Amino acid sequence: MAGTADESGGEPHEELFVRFQSTERAPRGHFPGVFALANGLAREGRLSPEEYRFWRAANDWYDASYPDPSRTDPTVYDHALNPGATAWFKSTAVHLLDRVPGYLDLLAAHGVACERVESAAPGRVVYEDDVQVVVVPWGEGACAGGNAGVGSGYGTSRTRAADAGTEAAGERGCRK
Repeated sequence: MAGTADESGGEPHEELFVRFQSTERAPRGHFPGVFALANGLAREGRLSPEEYRFWRAANDWYDASYPDPSRTDPTVYDHALNPGATAWFKSTAVHLLDRVPGYLDLLAAHGVACERVESAAPGRVVYEDDVQVVVVPWGEGACAGGNAGVGSGYGTSRTRAADAGTEAAGERGCRK
């Protein structure tokens, strides 16, 4: 992606993308995102009534606050067309990123490990709007998520969610 000038009219800078995801691969080989992890807890009936209310209200807020890429393009997560496609928030989507810590607390309460992944170039963009991108990670046979750019000079960095405190972060992905 091309750099953009900052608000002061200064030098262009690289856009940064942020994703929270599992530290372990799912059976399909990808790293599920924070929403998919929380949805899994809800689907399995592991949430307390209070946790369930938080999860439901938070998912409803996100659903109302920004576009679902698969409604714009139903093929965006098609495994044959876009293998390993994952969603990343743009770091400028602060209003969306600010609400992720509640999900991190929910996951931590259930012992679900998460990591924050940041990258200026997480993969080949197959969808983009003003707050997010969906990418197919770089590399032949690359799996979804934070492996994009690792060891390939694309400036990917990781932070354990437990160490990230209340830093803004997030991703869209699998909130179905």
